[in-house]
Amino acid sequence: MESTSFAELVAARWDDHRPGLWCADGTLTQHETAAGCAARAALLSDLLPPGTEPHLGVLLDNTPEYPLWLGAAALARAAVAGINPTRRGPELARDILHTECRVLVTEPAHLPLLTGLDLPGVRVLVTGSDEYADLLAPYADARPDPSRATPRDRLLLYFTSGSTGAPKAAICTQGRLAAAGRALALRFGTGPDDVHYLCMPMFHGNAVIAGWAPALAAGAGVALRRRFSASGFLPDVRACGATYFTYVGRAVQYLLATEARPDDRDHPLRLGFGTEAGTADAAAFERRFGVRLVEGYGSSEGGAAVQWSPGTPAGAVGRATPQLVVLDPESGRERAAARFDAGGRLLNGDEAIGELVNRGPNPFEGYWRNPEAEAERRRDGAYWTGDLFCRDADGYLYFAGRADDRLRVDGENLAAAMIENILARYEGARAVAVYAVPDPVTGDQVMAALAGDFDPLTFTAFLRSQPDLGTKMAPRFIRLTPRMPVTATNKIHRALLRREGVHCPDPVWWHPPGEPGYRRLTREEAEGPLVTTRGPSSVHRQGLEPRTR
Repeated sequence: MESTSFAELVAARWDDHRPGLWCADGTLTQHETAAGCAARAALLSDLLPPGTEPHLGVLLDNTPEYPLWLGAAALARAAVAGINPTRRGPELARDILHTECRVLVTEPAHLPLLTGLDLPGVRVLVTGSDEYADLLAPYADARPDPSRATPRDRLLLYFTSGSTGAPKAAICTQGRLAAAGRALALRFGTGPDDVHYLCMPMFHGNAVIAGWAPALAAGAGVALRRRFSASGFLPDVRACGATYFTYVGRAVQYLLATEARPDDRDHPLRLGFGTEAGTADAAAFERRFGVRLVEGYGSSEGGAAVQWSPGTPAGAVGRATPQLVVLDPESGRERAAARFDAGGRLLNGDEAIGELVNRGPNPFEGYWRNPEAEAERRRDGAYWTGDLFCRDADGYLYFAGRADDRLRVDGENLAAAMIENILARYEGARAVAVYAVPDPVTGDQVMAALAGDFDPLTFTAFLRSQPDLGTKMAPRFIRLTPRMPVTATNKIHRALLRREGVHCPDPVWWHPPGEPGYRRLTREEAEGPLVTTRGPSSVHRQGLEPRTR
């Protein structure tokens, strides 16, 4: 496929007067969208200080300004760092400063997040303000000019979580994003008559790479939802005529939890593409809404991908290509084939689980100013994903967890060390360990073992007062232990904590969904649907612990 700059895809929408961008406040044509990108590109070129990295931070919900600034960055040969609004305090500042953003675009709803942050050299633009309108006004007649942009230009700096607790900014060039968009549009057969519904946050790679990019490559329209809403999903789809959507994590579960209606199949939607829906929920979604969900695995950095195909066993992600292998991260040797019992329980996790490694060519383009993290990924001429898998005798891959004590909560990777550092401030804590326990449907829930004094009211107040505690970091479960279990080398025995989960000899408190605070977990609740893992997710987490490096 011929290498193309993403700026060319943006400019190609000029003079296309079909509807192109739907949002709650109205609709822009494809031409108006391209013109908006061109105006912002011209403004950005004038705002970026000469001699600095041309980086732009975007701290927005899914408003029209988000794709307009993404397109502007492509035209201006700049890179966008998507800033996660669930981050807080010093961690939020760190994301902005690490990516060397000289301009930060935000909106009134997120301005309080910046209060008190020291952001030297960062100019903040507040969309919707009079000052913002005045800044854009002189550039209203700008036309999109892609001639200066090249496929090698950086376009995205998107954050992924790492073992150090600080997210890494993965690089994506214009050429890679354009190629990904074209490949997905071709794979799913989307074209100018389609509308891609973006209800996942655009600071996440899923919405941009799997939703927005293929829309531009196909000439399709884009419909934005400011924030995901299960109740608003079908009304949005019907209003804009959406035919395709992307999802991550629990979104499918939330949609299935809405009240069933006789007209649930009365919509134009035909396809959803994403990760972590789970086999059972994907089947339930198709039965109820008549929409096929295509599940896949892809490392956030683009270094490895696995595609589902017909005949893939329940619980498997897809079949490995010859270049994808499961290796022991210590010895580098290939792991044994996974064996399952009739109920789907993995029988030989100790010898089958390893890290997924891509020995073939891959589009990984590195991390922004993080050579240590880059070296961790690129080893021995291969790309090491940092994700744990097993592979059966037929070559099908099963996701088995995430290395380096990471957790994946509601579609987002979190690092245990970062949460531990926050919880360690709790006055009654002598020792804290944070680890993942399976979510009832997909991904993880946060559990913490705490040695010390615990009071549910003061602990809840403590969590609410921590400025750097993200919205998905608060523990769902607290295990109160008189003494932290340790290994022979006097390290916290995390494997034991994970294995026992909520079914442990110590008392467990939990924060049930929708309740104001923590209370004791009963035996009945521990075995109930809000706590106990169902479906294949429990299979892939039985004793599947990453090796210590």
